[in-house]
Amino acid sequence: MALNLRILLLNQTRTESESETDNVASDSKAPAKPVSVLHYVIHSDKKRTTAIKEADILSRALEDSSDPLAAVKARRAVKHDRLLLELHESQQIALRRSGARGSKARQVEIQMEEKVEASKKLLQQSPSDIDPTTIAEEVNEAVEMLEQLNLSLEAMNTTGMEQQARTVLLGLGFSPAMIEQPKSTLSGGWQTRCDLACALVQEIDVLLLDEPTNFLDLPAVLWLQGYVTTLTKTSVVVVTHDRDFADAVADELILLRLKPEHTIETFKGNLSAYEKEKRQQIKRMTRMQEVLDKKNEHMKSTIASNIKAAKRTGDDKKLKQAVSRKKKVEERSGMEVSAKGTRFKLNRDLGGYHLTNRAAIEIPGFDPPVSIVLPSQEAELRFPGALVSLEKIHFRYPKTKPYVLEDIGLVIHPHERLAIAGLNGAGKSTLINIMTGKLQPRTGTVTTHPRALISVFSQSAVETLTQIGDEDPAVTALSYLQSKPDASGQSEQDLRALLSGLGLKGNAAAAVPLLALSGGQKVRVALAATLLKQPHLLILDEVTTHLDADTITSLAEALLRWTGALLIVSHDRWFIRRVIERESQIDLEESNEDSEEEEQEEEGAPGKVYMLSAGKLTHLEGGIDEYEQKMSKKMRKALSQAKAL
Repeated sequence: MALNLRILLLNQTRTESESETDNVASDSKAPAKPVSVLHYVIHSDKKRTTAIKEADILSRALEDSSDPLAAVKARRAVKHDRLLLELHESQQIALRRSGARGSKARQVEIQMEEKVEASKKLLQQSPSDIDPTTIAEEVNEAVEMLEQLNLSLEAMNTTGMEQQARTVLLGLGFSPAMIEQPKSTLSGGWQTRCDLACALVQEIDVLLLDEPTNFLDLPAVLWLQGYVTTLTKTSVVVVTHDRDFADAVADELILLRLKPEHTIETFKGNLSAYEKEKRQQIKRMTRMQEVLDKKNEHMKSTIASNIKAAKRTGDDKKLKQAVSRKKKVEERSGMEVSAKGTRFKLNRDLGGYHLTNRAAIEIPGFDPPVSIVLPSQEAELRFPGALVSLEKIHFRYPKTKPYVLEDIGLVIHPHERLAIAGLNGAGKSTLINIMTGKLQPRTGTVTTHPRALISVFSQSAVETLTQIGDEDPAVTALSYLQSKPDASGQSEQDLRALLSGLGLKGNAAAAVPLLALSGGQKVRVALAATLLKQPHLLILDEVTTHLDADTITSLAEALLRWTGALLIVSHDRWFIRRVIERESQIDLEESNEDSEEEEQEEEGAPGKVYMLSAGKLTHLEGGIDEYEQKMSKKMRKALSQAKAL
């Protein structure tokens, strides 16, 4: 790997910066001034910030007429700081390498230590010991360093950095007022957006984004899609569970396959194209194998008849011919086209030693699906009626003037499928709390079926479980479920079966501390707690945030089979299309033959998609696609207005 290659990783789990303040006070005892969001993003590029600092040191030294050695001192200080950075990097490399590579890294580290020590002696050298020739050489070198730094800063487009930072922040949903406020006042979700903005404004070679759509609402996701595709000088590697986002930004896939064991597969195209191509390849190779099996069976039957006839007539010549033919059929059974796509008699493309002359037909497959099994539905209600009915609901929080919800009307019937989409802060969680009785509306009525059981998966479930694990390191997934009131009357075996059905088995359920579980495993625990009482209405608020793509797919398939009523609040467009709108994963153009399985997938009427915006709940006839169009239009309008300010 080239030493000058710049790689930046934005992890899905944010860590606090060592310093989020700008020490602008001259007095060390004076309090540091909090930095604004804009200032933090602009100064997030360490290479650029260091270059500005070095250029400032050198330019001031070269302009200093009072001290003839100022340029020499500045040049040596800048060089020393660079050597310290190289020493730190070499130490980190040496720590992580072993064997021959580790020995070589240690030698580099020793050489860097010697250079740092020599540089330190130069910094401490007495001015009287520096000869005029050295002074002239180092002054010239300081001038050259300053020129090089200015060229680098010009290439980084430092003059347009503020405008670029504003554009990125606005695209990610920050208002003009939020951009100027102190970064320390931001919530966790907005802190994550700020970190994403820092990554996007930097001039780097390889940008690694790990789940960048977490905590983003749809307008921000749509903007990020467009922005990533415009980064022509940067290679972007994205790890994401958002299938629509992956399809929009990916030119090539890198797939980590479980079978064959831990292999890497690449594909030119996006995820949907890969799955379509894979299904077509599976069909093609399966049909090829069926044709070959049929052909071989016919030939073997014919050869067996010939052998039987030759034995009956005593014709040794025909018997030898039949036996030889049988051997050739066995040796040459397999692919009937070469790796170049041409037909052949013998497969000369195979290297090494093989028992057959033709390659066997290998039918590819997907990785085994993640196991998600939801518990059986509670018995039907004894008398009919809506599970929840909201009529003319108005709500606002104390000491706030605007209503969060205005004139909301919504009815949820048994077995119905609904989705609510909206921006962060639009009031979706507030609406859920009113449905479940945690909040009381200012006006309007909430009617709940007297025998209906309602469970809610909260978007803060993972954070809650993390806090519980912090407070009690001994608690496990199983003991956590046993402590829930809804688990009364259920045996340990029942709870283990529930966790196992959601993919948390054995020691992971009963022995691993809750704190040690991954985000996806904590989602499974929280989902198990939600399903303990086998609800008639299951409300899932951002359930996909910490799940990988395969688990989201399996959860979607399990929810399709689940018979209870379902309300989903999510920014994941694919998840809503699949579960609520029952959109098939298989492109209808791929095949018109496939059948019963496809027909079964389409059973059941599609559900309804609602949009919550400006306190109003609106049914979208066009479903999630209509919502996406509205949000795209809203995003473009907001950006143009913000830029005009």
